[in-house]
Amino acid sequence: MILRLCVVLVALMFTACSSWFSGKPVREPAQLTEFSPTAHFDVRWHESVGEAGNSVLQPVVTLNAVYVANAKGEVLRLQRTDGKQVWRADSGFHISGGVGAGAGLVLVGGDKGDLAAFAEDGKLRWKAKVSSEVLSAPLIAEGIVIVRTGDGRIVGLNAEDGTRLWLYERSTPALVVRNHAGVALRRGIVFAGFAAGKMVALNAGSGTLVWEATVSQPRGNTELERISDITSLPVLDDEQICAVAFQGKLACFDLTQGNLLWSRVLSSEQGMALSGRYLYVTDADGTLLALDKSSGSVLWKNNKLSARQVSAPLVVGGYVVAGDFEGYVHGLARDDGRFGARIATEGSLIAAAPVALDDGLLVQTRSGGLYALALH
Repeated sequence: MILRLCVVLVALMFTACSSWFSGKPVREPAQLTEFSPTAHFDVRWHESVGEAGNSVLQPVVTLNAVYVANAKGEVLRLQRTDGKQVWRADSGFHISGGVGAGAGLVLVGGDKGDLAAFAEDGKLRWKAKVSSEVLSAPLIAEGIVIVRTGDGRIVGLNAEDGTRLWLYERSTPALVVRNHAGVALRRGIVFAGFAAGKMVALNAGSGTLVWEATVSQPRGNTELERISDITSLPVLDDEQICAVAFQGKLACFDLTQGNLLWSRVLSSEQGMALSGRYLYVTDADGTLLALDKSSGSVLWKNNKLSARQVSAPLVVGGYVVAGDFEGYVHGLARDDGRFGARIATEGSLIAAAPVALDDGLLVQTRSGGLYALALH
């Protein structure tokens, strides 16, 4: 039987993981330091959308709308310009993964393997069942809904009616980190990271394996020490794809063949952003780093948010933006990592990476706040 638990509940050496799911830090978080602002955040609009609970829920932005979900099962469509509610629908289950949108569908998944697809007018199109909990947002590609499940499987469903078209599964180590990593998509290929530091590329139409690569090899004498799971979303551009493992390495590969370009020792369960020539990473301690994407060399790092459960970053203009466990949103200068701006939300954990909205961003808090922010 696969033991799925957050390893820090067993060993204090993995404090970042347990605090991420609980919303409370295990060790003392860094105190916020004063700085001279070079920019400022403005709240464009703010809506209460319902609590996320222990789920890591993230809004999705389309051409005409913002879609967001809460843990109790509701899906909401909001206007992009002012956040006003257009409709609210009930999925009928506890939502643990979402929101995904595309091809006229709005998708959410549940902790019992339920999946619901709504039309853009809020009407239910279909429901389906997958093998286990859905912990990330479903994707849509070429008429296929792609869903990752908590038992390490990826399934492709017909976007018209939810019937299963293909299934990809692989063996899983005895001990894994429960995580909310989804899948990435580019040119009809699905990319996903797995336990034991493996990453795969799948054909979106058939689910067949295109290539497999090793990001990080498990090391150590005990099962806990050997955990080296990819617990965050791979990031990619037209040339390369990069993934990072918890308690392992960060590695970048050629997008087409999966050939290793470079790797370096770095642990992260939150993830990265890729923009232009640079990778921006939140490591397991809460340090934010900027790396050269062609070599992996460190350009700068900011460790002044240590143990604050810093989210994965988002690049907005000349700044790298991330949230923390107290609901603060931080803006760091892209060129040197210095603090440039900061804003407080209502005070609860921002678990998911901020989402781009026009020339600003959206953040969703655990207590149910959805904030549309501008950064000037």
